[in-house]
Amino acid sequence: MEYAAYADRAPDSQYRTILAAILEHGAAAPTRQGPDALTLMQQTMSFDLANGFPVITERSIAKFWRKPIGELCAFINGATTLDELAKFGCDWWGPWASEAKTSRRGLPSGDLGPGSYGGAFNNFPTSEGSGFDQFKHLVEQLTELPHDRTHFVSPWIPQYQIRGEGKVPKTTISPCHGWVHVRVIGGRLHLHMFQRSGDVPVGVPSNMIQYAALLLMLEHLTGIPAARYYHTVSDAHVYEDQVDSVKVMLDRESRRLPTVSLNESGRRVTDIHDFRAEHFDLSDYDPHPAIGSIPVAT
Repeated sequence: MEYAAYADRAPDSQYRTILAAILEHGAAAPTRQGPDALTLMQQTMSFDLANGFPVITERSIAKFWRKPIGELCAFINGATTLDELAKFGCDWWGPWASEAKTSRRGLPSGDLGPGSYGGAFNNFPTSEGSGFDQFKHLVEQLTELPHDRTHFVSPWIPQYQIRGEGKVPKTTISPCHGWVHVRVIGGRLHLHMFQRSGDVPVGVPSNMIQYAALLLMLEHLTGIPAARYYHTVSDAHVYEDQVDSVKVMLDRESRRLPTVSLNESGRRVTDIHDFRAEHFDLSDYDPHPAIGSIPVAT
């Protein structure tokens, strides 16, 4: 990835603009998590990676920016349990794999279920009997047929997401992100990640990092230069107990986006399953100060 010199990058206000739009135009909607959520539909950001990698600057996330990448690597490798996620440095999934949540779905404690991200990405059920590895196929298809419009990944196994009377889903949480469409246009990679639901103050910044990092992985494995990362949130929301933190971020000016790149170890990776969070480095990061704990809905 060839970035513009840091001084030549334009400050990016797209994330801040979505936060402001939700506070101004969002409608309060009830949620399963407890607090109402100010909700606005269909919010999209578009990042020319030459202008910087989408790590938000409205608050510092320097202490945990790698963690979302580790999480995506875990899902690509099929992780569906707390123990499997822990091998990739993911130690925050406990509330979604508690005995209370798993027992209602007939799952062992600590198991997110086969309908969670890892199951869909690495072991999507098929009529042939064996699970389908979507990311393995994505890399192969991009390499063999780069100009096709069918480079697509889905986290959604419909029969495992059913809800309602007498119906039992096979996951403790329905996937919120991970619908990925990749195109090669003008000889360069464009990656659009759609998510059905996004906690914009907390979750979305992690999702931005994850899938922009995926674009760098695909660039490395296919040899096709990365161009743009697009991020669409269908249900973009701010929980009512997050509003004060959002107002702090909105009082801050936009800043230039940083640089994220594969380090020497990352550049030796030849299989998408072998990427890890530590294969990525962050530089040129000049965010506003971190904000204390922002509530996370579980």
